[in-house]
Amino acid sequence: MKKSCKPILVFVAMLVGGTAMAQEKTYKVALDGTFAPHAMPKLDGGVEGFNVDLANALAGELGAKLDLTAAQWSGLLPGMQAGTYDFLVAPTTVTEERTNNMLFSEGYLNTDFQFAVKADAPAVDSLEGFKGKTIAVNKGSAYDRWARDLESKIGWTVESYGTNADAVQAVVSGRAFANVAGNTVTAWAVKKSTGLKLSYLHSTGKVFAIPFRKGDEALRQTIENALECLKKNGTIARLHEKWFGYAPAEGSAAVTVYPGYGVPDLAGYDATAHEPKCK
Repeated sequence: MKKSCKPILVFVAMLVGGTAMAQEKTYKVALDGTFAPHAMPKLDGGVEGFNVDLANALAGELGAKLDLTAAQWSGLLPGMQAGTYDFLVAPTTVTEERTNNMLFSEGYLNTDFQFAVKADAPAVDSLEGFKGKTIAVNKGSAYDRWARDLESKIGWTVESYGTNADAVQAVVSGRAFANVAGNTVTAWAVKKSTGLKLSYLHSTGKVFAIPFRKGDEALRQTIENALECLKKNGTIARLHEKWFGYAPAEGSAAVTVYPGYGVPDLAGYDATAHEPKCK
């Protein structure tokens, strides 16, 4: 009997192990690999950045594998809707229009307009403080359109450049007083340059969140649970400081666990109360 038990025990162990391996979930996800500091090429290949680290942290919290693809932004949302990707880990701004066509997790970063100025420039605490100044922007960007719409109201002069890096360089060289772009992009530019500092932050009230297809509510709940755990254990705050150079503000999306699932007051929001179950 003792001899005959051994093969059975081995078989059971293999069966249990094989079942565990079979249950390991793989999600197909994607991001834009050229949007620094969220995702950008590494010298030795692959990509790195805040959202790459976020994807890895989500995989660890989920106990799953994320099959990550770096692709052009223009193809990400159509690819997800077509089923190529289960969800996106690219920073995606939640808008009213988008919530009519897809689901979103709760926000994990605020997406605001941030100004950068020379390190020795005077402090500015309002948009009106830029009156008479030259503002450098990335040509054709949302910040370009926004700044030009306010040109006559504020009294600033807007100059457009082919890339945001060129617009930043215009500030460094003194051709412009300030550059305005997304808060995370501006923070990254300042982090890399000792000649710049962060200036006025214009709040938009919008957030970056994880998008899903309509009908994937169960998947959204699973991923949002993991996302909330990363907020509670301080992972997102640590990544914020690593990539943007400063700790997230109290009450910001990076550290706030919101009630329900999704972004409150927008389409697709589910107010069901829940407590995240963390590892």
